[in-house]
Formats: sequence, structure tokens, C-alpha cells
Amino acid sequence: MRAVTRRNFVAAAVSIPAAAAVVPRATDVRVREVQHSYEEFLYRTPYRFGGREVDRVTLLNVRCRVQARDGRSAEGFGSMTMGLAWAWPKAASAYDRGLDLMKQLASRVSAIVNDYPEYGHPIDQFVALEPAYLGAAAEIADIPKLCTLVVASPFDAAVHDAFGKLHRRNCYSTYGPDLMTRDLSAYLGREFRGEYLDRYVLTQPQSTVALFHSVGAGDPITETDVGKPIGDGLPETLAGWIVFNGLTHLKIKLDGADLRRDVDRVASIEKTTAEVQAKRGVRQWWYCLDFNERCPNGPALVEFLAKLKERSPAALSRILYLEQPTQRDLSRAPEFDMRQAAKFKPVIVDESLTDIDALLLARELGYSGVALKACKGQSGALLASAMAQKKKMFLTVQDLTCPGASFIHSVGLAAHTKGVAGVEGNARQYVPAANKPWEERFPGLFHVKDGQMRTDRLNGLGLGAV
Repeated sequence: MRAVTRRNFVAAAVSIPAAAAVVPRATDVRVREVQHSYEEFLYRTPYRFGGREVDRVTLLNVRCRVQARDGRSAEGFGSMTMGLAWAWPKAASAYDRGLDLMKQLASRVSAIVNDYPEYGHPIDQFVALEPAYLGAAAEIADIPKLCTLVVASPFDAAVHDAFGKLHRRNCYSTYGPDLMTRDLSAYLGREFRGEYLDRYVLTQPQSTVALFHSVGAGDPITETDVGKPIGDGLPETLAGWIVFNGLTHLKIKLDGADLRRDVDRVASIEKTTAEVQAKRGVRQWWYCLDFNERCPNGPALVEFLAKLKERSPAALSRILYLEQPTQRDLSRAPEFDMRQAAKFKPVIVDESLTDIDALLLARELGYSGVALKACKGQSGALLASAMAQKKKMFLTVQDLTCPGASFIHSVGLAAHTKGVAGVEGNARQYVPAANKPWEERFPGLFHVKDGQMRTDRLNGLGLGAV
């Protein structure tokens, strides 16, 4: 890769429009050094979703050093799972090859970040660099945008982390006019003129956030569903996990292509959950239903809801939202319209959400909520959150089986976002070994007993993990 100078960088990647230019600030930073590395973990049990099965994870860890105009510097850290099966499912059948391509992209992203010569706020950096990331992805193997965002996300996180540490603040206190070089209109349009991200984030974290437990397509519900026991001391059934973590929020993975089987599965989970919660004296619990793009169209989703109402009205009443029912490319077919289904329950966009244009298109199609994910980048998640709040859309935070620092990042995003329904956290189920080094430092996140994570301590410098 040729070195990126100020002159040829702007030619290769569209930078922030000249109309949005501002007077340089002493608080602005540029990256001086970037390093990345990998960690590998096997799952304790496979995770099945969307017709796919995952049994391992590669973590992409990034360290960077930023420098302000006055010479001060700070180091930042970011981490994210390279979720190939979710981010680039077409490449997942040849897993090692797909992972290698993601690693090639990580090296290119590292060079792009390291060579970018401009100073700015971390969000300025991301907005300017994203076209170069996408260009590198296309050169390597036509890697899709969602996958590119996943690879770039720990680099973006590391810059935000370093920026917060440089200014001796938590990241969520660095999004106001005193440190941001541009208001939100530069990124989101005229309706945000004069507004900054501090209007849409909480500078102090909420004290608790609900934990969503994932019920994978192959996960045992009761003891009779267990084939070969794992025997590692952790729960092996949904019933066991409910008691172990005091769960009140469940994310149910569904097939989508077989509505009758999906109805039966939700009804079965409701029956078991009701029995367990009755013994615990718990009267309220909730579900999220995730089709992972497998539902053929909007009418099929409405039909599913009607059948579930007949079979288990109690289960229907507990549904908080429906997540990404149909394929991620929303421009492909009119049958992806969710307006009818959204009359019954909020419908959340996830895999389709790769930028603000996609968010607005999803909203036109009837999607009424947004799944924020740290794996798509801190900058992108914050901008999407601001737009969703402006449009009064439902908000939740999901992860990508994020362990360790990446999970702390995800929970921090949820704890600092107004009105989120909760945050998914399933690494504790499938890859708990990756959480071990972090458990003692953040017991409120990794030792959950009442279904709620204790998030009031997520106010350290930067992103607060390292």
C-alpha cells in the first residue's frame, strides 16, 4: 500500500465537506501509532442462528497513540470479535479463507489510520476514513460494508478511548461543543444544526441495564433437550440459565422459514420460562424475537404474530420487539415492508443498518427501531443513535458474542444511551473463557444474579475498559 499523504488521501477518500470546515482546535488529535493483534477462543458449545453455526471466535485487539496539536499524547485500546458468520455469511462456508481476508483488511485499515495526516475529533477521523476502508475492502475481495465496519470498529474504538484519556474524561463526556469540532449537521443534515452528541448521550451511566440472554436455535430448553452434557459447571439449559443469572429478558433465535415451528418454539419457551419464574416469584419478563433475516416477507411476519396470539397470547404480550425479520438488502424487494407488523410490535433494524441512509430507508419501510452495535463502530453507533432518537425510534443495544473489553464497550454504549431496552450479552454462554481476565475488574457486568448488569462504574477514562 502506498503511503497516504494529505494530497493523495483526499483524492482516495472523500473527506469532510469544505462547507463544514472550522478553525483548528488545540483539542483535536491525530493518530501517531497503531498496532493490532489477535486472540483465538473456542466456544464451549456451538451457537446456532440464521441457519448458521459458530464454534469459535477471533478477537481483533487494537492499540493506538494519539497526539494533540500541543504535543500531549495518550494511548487507547479497542477490541472486537471478527464475526464472519454474521458480518459476511457468504464467506462463512470457507471460514479460514474468510477470516484471512478480514485479517488482510485489518492490516489495510491499520495502515490507513496510521497514515492519515489530519487532526480532528474521533468522529471526524472516522467520517473521513470510512471511504478509504471501503475502498480497501473492495480491492481485497469485495468485502461487504457490514463486514468492513466490523473490522474497522476496534480501530475507531481505540481512537475514542485515547481521545478520552488525553482529555482526562470518559468518552461520553467528549461529545459536546467544547471538544467536537463540528455540530451534528455536518454528519446528519440540517435538522441537527446547532446540536451536538451530548444532547443524545448520557454523560453519566445509568446504574443498571437489563441483560438479554440469547436462546440459540440449538440451545436446550429443558433437561430432556440435552444430548451430551458439557459438564463444565455452567448451566446447560434455558431453565438453568434463568435461575443462574436471574434472567428477565430473553432473545429468541427463530428460523423464519418455518412459521409453525417458530410458533411452537416460542410457546415452548414461554411454558418453561413461566414455570421457572413462578418458582422464583417473578411475574414480569420479556422477549425479543430475532429472525436473522430468515423471514420471507412482511406478511409472513404478520401471520406469525397472528398464529402466536392463537397459540400463546401470554408469549405475544411479552414481546418487546422483533429484530431484522427479512434480508439485509432492503432495496431489493417491496416485500420487506414492515409497516403492518410494526403496528403490533416494534420492528428493529440490525444487519441492514450500515449508515444513516440505510436507517432512513428502513424507517420508510416501517422499521420502528434500531439495534445499536459497537461492532459497527463507536462513531457510527453514536450518529445512528442521534438520528433514531430524533425520529423517536425504539432503541436497543446488541452485541456480536462480544467478550471481555468488547462487551464492556457494548454495555457502556447501552449505559450511556437514553431509553435503551437492554443489551445482549451472550459470550458468557458460549465463550466464557474469553471473559475470565475481566471478571474481577467488572463483577457487575460478568456476575449477574438478578437479570440486571451494574453499570454505574462505567465512567472511567476513555471507554473505561483499560
